[in-house]
Amino acid sequence: MHAPDGSRLAALAALLADPTRAGVCLALLDGRAWTAGELARHTGVGASTISAHLTRLTEGGLLAQERQGRHRYVRLADAGAARLVETLASQAAPAADPPRTLRTSRANEALARARTCYDHLAGRLGCALTDAMTRRGLLRQDTGFALTEDGLAWFGDHSIPLERTRSRPLARPCLDWTERRTHLAGTAGAALCAHALDARWLTRIGSGRALRITDRGAQALGEALGLDADTLR
Repeated sequence: MHAPDGSRLAALAALLADPTRAGVCLALLDGRAWTAGELARHTGVGASTISAHLTRLTEGGLLAQERQGRHRYVRLADAGAARLVETLASQAAPAADPPRTLRTSRANEALARARTCYDHLAGRLGCALTDAMTRRGLLRQDTGFALTEDGLAWFGDHSIPLERTRSRPLARPCLDWTERRTHLAGTAGAALCAHALDARWLTRIGSGRALRITDRGAQALGEALGLDADTLR
């Protein structure tokens, strides 16, 4: 095994050392593919500028791209790339200035309340679910971060399939950038998020990462994990 190469690490860090490229990667934490035009509007730059940034991020291994007709779609390359972006975001100091508009304030609050973090749940909701699973003995955090036998049975009882692979842990902690605590990621976190969206326990707010819990979801998660409505909302 070769020792880490400082120049490679510097090159990776440089990919995110630009506000536009960092903004692109944060937007793509919603786990979906975006067009170059959508990302240009989101970051407030022109078409040629966003194209150059996307090319650099793709060549650097953080993004994967595909074309459908004349559209160029990009997404985060994999869960590892998403984990890197989320971890760095959690270490960044919070903004010193308050939001300038009511719309921005509400958008920030929605993200902090419940959102996707690539393919799993984050924000206060994600942390609350993780805490509830730990209290109920479904998840262990004292000796690593792992589902217990009861936890595995809980997923089965709720018809949430867990696809085990060697390339991804079943459960791992992900540091939440708004709560500064860990939430559940890995295969189990992704499966829970997918089920919650498919079952309409949660719905997306607009086209971003923010989520809203439905009445059905509040009832289902209350029954499944003992969470009250105030905690869930």
